[in-house]
Amino acid sequence: MLLAIGSLALAGQPIIPIPRQMDIDPDKARLGQRLFSDRRLSRDLSTACASCHDPRRGGVDHRPVSTGVEGRKGKLNAPTVWNAWFNFRQFWNGRAEDLKEQARGPIHNPMEMDMRDELVNARLQADSGYQRDFRRIYGRQPNLEDALDAIVEFERALYTPDSRFDRWLRGDSTALSEKEREGYRLFKRIGCISCHNGINVGGNSYQYFGAVVPVKGLREAGDRYDLTGDDFDRARYKVPSLRNITRTAPYFHDGSVARLDEAVRLMAYHNLGFDLTEEEVDKIVAFLRTLEGKPPAILDGTP
Repeated sequence: MLLAIGSLALAGQPIIPIPRQMDIDPDKARLGQRLFSDRRLSRDLSTACASCHDPRRGGVDHRPVSTGVEGRKGKLNAPTVWNAWFNFRQFWNGRAEDLKEQARGPIHNPMEMDMRDELVNARLQADSGYQRDFRRIYGRQPNLEDALDAIVEFERALYTPDSRFDRWLRGDSTALSEKEREGYRLFKRIGCISCHNGINVGGNSYQYFGAVVPVKGLREAGDRYDLTGDDFDRARYKVPSLRNITRTAPYFHDGSVARLDEAVRLMAYHNLGFDLTEEEVDKIVAFLRTLEGKPPAILDGTP
């Protein structure tokens, strides 16, 4: 009966629940967890993957833009690594096809970690613990390619199941309040759902920032145009996930908005043409809060 109710609840819904279990290799994931926080992967030993994507703080750094080696400032807000496995591409402009390609980018980027492959390998091979673990898991001495593979396995483990909204989708009618259900209905009715849908409530398409009402003074850094050189792609970005959105402020590609209610108001106006009332914003924010899932189990030692 529960399966039938769950099926009925899911039928026709544009959002899909995150799986409650993922097939994770625990040894690789734990090695990846260690590498993810290792500042030796940056040239001046100042920056780790976790510096910009803190796994215990929503997978972000809560700064408008991130800081790399020698205090160099980036141009974009760091997207969350929580549930990043479910995105169809990586980075704001989608230049990475998968998480391995994404993880490689910051290691080589002179604004972020500024490393050469040879130096990464040398530092990993100088660590006896890495020597032991890489040989046990991969059958060879530490190297960047296997390190990236382990980091990806750790990132795959950063999924956040069983949000209240997912429980509602699976048939638990008590998981949402009436206000939260009203927020979801409004979210669908005004068109937010046209971009924020699927398993990650986003992360599966490119869209324009300011599609209906252009944003004055918009800083277009890191858009699709940077990648393609085609004017069609100006101010066009990968749609961010709304999963755990209450934990990932500030918002937008440039980290220019600190409050979730303001982000909702601006997106409704600039991308959909609606000037929402305070009550409408409050209802949508109430719905968005239901997308907060359980923190990744690997952070407590159980991938």
